[in-house]
Amino acid sequence: MDYNFRQYHYRSINAASEQERAAINQELKELYASLSEEDKADFNRQLQTFLAREMGRLKSDYESIQGGGFCEN
Repeated sequence: MDYNFRQYHYRSINAASEQERAAINQELKELYASLSEEDKADFNRQLQTFLAREMGRLKSDYESIQGGGFCEN
């Protein structure tokens, strides 16, 4: 199964309230709880891959801003 973490991530970013964000997080927790042990392992691998990609993207964005002269440090 392919878990669309980007969809959850964007929904959470664009949540109108903390309650909506909490509901999205709960939805993800319930999905995880419903999985078999084998599927949980796959879920965790996919989540780690997603997080590593997002952190890399953010680092790249930050470095391009720093190197682009947008910050006065």
